[in-house]
Amino acid sequence: MLSNKFKRKEVTMKLIIVSNRLPVKAQETSQGQFTFVRSEGGLATGLGSLDSQYEQHWIGWPGVNTRKKTAKREIEESLERMNYHPVFLSSTQYSNYYEGYSNSTMWPLCHYFFPYSQQKRKFWEAYKEVNTLFCERVLEIADEESMVWVQDYQLMLLPGMLREKRPNLRIGYFHHIPFPSYELFRVLPDRSELLEGLLGADLVAFHTHDYMRHFISAVERTLHKEFRLNEVMVGNRAVHVETLPMGINYELYSKAHESATVQASIEKIKSQFRDKRVILSVDRLDYSKGIFHRLVGFESFLRQHPEYHGKMSLAMIVVPSRDKVERYAEMKRKIDERISIINGKYAQVGWTPVCYYYHSFPFEDLVAMYSLADIALVTPLRDGMNLVAKEYVAAKQESGGVLILSEMAGAAAELSEAILVNPNDPDQIATAIYQALSMSEAEQKRRLKRMQRKVSMQTVNKWAGDFMNEWKTVVERNRQLNSKYLTDTIVEQLVTQYKEAHRRLIMLDYDGTLVGFKDDPMDAAPTPELIQLIERFCRSDKNSVVINSGRDRKTLEQWFGQIPSVILAAEHGACYKERGRWHNHVEEIEWDESISDIMDAFARKTPGAWVEHKEVALAWHYREVDPWMGMLRAKQLMQALFPICSNINMQILNGNKVVEVKPNDYSKGTEAERLCAENEYDFVMAIGDDVTDESMFRSLPADATTIKVGLVSDDARYCLRKQEEVLPFLNKLSKA
Repeated sequence: MLSNKFKRKEVTMKLIIVSNRLPVKAQETSQGQFTFVRSEGGLATGLGSLDSQYEQHWIGWPGVNTRKKTAKREIEESLERMNYHPVFLSSTQYSNYYEGYSNSTMWPLCHYFFPYSQQKRKFWEAYKEVNTLFCERVLEIADEESMVWVQDYQLMLLPGMLREKRPNLRIGYFHHIPFPSYELFRVLPDRSELLEGLLGADLVAFHTHDYMRHFISAVERTLHKEFRLNEVMVGNRAVHVETLPMGINYELYSKAHESATVQASIEKIKSQFRDKRVILSVDRLDYSKGIFHRLVGFESFLRQHPEYHGKMSLAMIVVPSRDKVERYAEMKRKIDERISIINGKYAQVGWTPVCYYYHSFPFEDLVAMYSLADIALVTPLRDGMNLVAKEYVAAKQESGGVLILSEMAGAAAELSEAILVNPNDPDQIATAIYQALSMSEAEQKRRLKRMQRKVSMQTVNKWAGDFMNEWKTVVERNRQLNSKYLTDTIVEQLVTQYKEAHRRLIMLDYDGTLVGFKDDPMDAAPTPELIQLIERFCRSDKNSVVINSGRDRKTLEQWFGQIPSVILAAEHGACYKERGRWHNHVEEIEWDESISDIMDAFARKTPGAWVEHKEVALAWHYREVDPWMGMLRAKQLMQALFPICSNINMQILNGNKVVEVKPNDYSKGTEAERLCAENEYDFVMAIGDDVTDESMFRSLPADATTIKVGLVSDDARYCLRKQEEVLPFLNKLSKA
């Protein structure tokens, strides 16, 4: 049984960590009782050291499949003392969910081994079923103040399931393996459900920027949601996506050599290798680790550099994993054969080129190997992070050491002082080994010292703390966002203010506010119900009703010209109609050909984009363009236009799926200023959905009722979640 330090603490907030497995494994004795062995791993270490303000709970599979009620009760009661809560699975469930969907569908796909990815319906059904069981278990433990931190690809549906059942729950998610590119992820039949599941979290985090970028691209192109930097709105919540590289317990490895047990192990290993230099390779048996490629690279080195024969050896530690599975058994056979070929060809009396260990090493022996090895050869074909590289760096002492690291490992983004290689190229591996063996001691120490500084700062404790801090920031952000949404109480207060007012100004954006967006903007004509609503507002002589739009005057006149008292502001305030007459702030512009040529060129090379020529503005629309391509082209277009527009006092507006060039002197905000200067109002309200409406919000009095549709705005007092909520709200107001 584990020590009392794991017993429940009397603290204020629960942190519920959810992972496929618990930090301990249940093992059944010959007498039918259960003992518990602690699972070694950086995750448990890092999360175990979090601030004591949290009452930590852990939910996961206990390591055994049993149907016996007495066994389940015994395991549950024992684990409960440590705040561990088991999720019991049948052998079939575990096989199809874990060995099946998690490790035979998702694992190969995320590691870019698509041909290995098995798409079986029974795997997917089991994955959903087990995620549901985890959801039910979390809801048994969680209260309204709990924070639920979901770990890794086995539970990608869980955040969404929890959000559906408990909308106000605080949910975080960390993805510990690579997230593949969109082109690879899109082959999954269940891609939408997985992404929607992850977006149930407040914060979704990855080891590297590449994985984060791939995830954002997958969400945008699969679910057609648009990110603003690293934030996307899902309903009334902002979901943040972040990069937080995981570290190790640096002190554990850097001070391990002080242990007498480790020193004894070092001496034993020295006697085995004598005066030969040691190249160390440590991996779990898996096709993503590049073990066979590494052997081919080492063999290439031996072939090219006979001068090193007898002077160095490759110590290859391979930890058994799933070797009863046919693909893994075949991989082990190929590795065994290649090692036999290398040793048979190059071995000499007293020298074995490859010393092969097909078993796990105790911690003390592994650290001794790290400490003694001159070179660590870490060349996975794809890896989420790879902590072996960081452990080696931490365990090295003053004598130096060289890390050869795959550029496909997440750790490569941090450990740039390593010799980085493409693990698919055996000649690069051979060249890197030669470079490492030839490297001066001073250069080794210089590189090692810089890597140690990074690894010592970005520890597993800091990783966990950074996640919690980022998460709390997102939760607070969402709390502030939710405080801006119009509730029934606020609506009733606004209705009362409206009824009691004597002079009212009502400013309304059109597209995205009064009507939803259409692929063809001319399909967004007002409905009869909308016309009736505007007419109802206009019938009161207390009201000044303004449609403040980016639309051209011809279109607004066609749609609303039959309502005599409505004020129409076209092309972002460049002209307006009041009391039946149109007034121009800007005369029709003769456009610089270079501007129109650039916009036309971008439209031609972007399928679905088109240019709208207004009286005093040019608009490049990309609503029908692929989301990723549209955003890229919009940024490129603005970059191309900026030097020209800045010289001729033209403004570039990046609106909702549109880039617009217009005179800099007028905006929706200047129209708001004009109206407020000409009259005094005791009720002012403006509603808009776009970044172009922000100037209108800023230009109105501080006590005005400003309402943003969709994404919450810092410049608006209130928010409506979606365009469909606008007309019901306005109808309630107009009938007051």
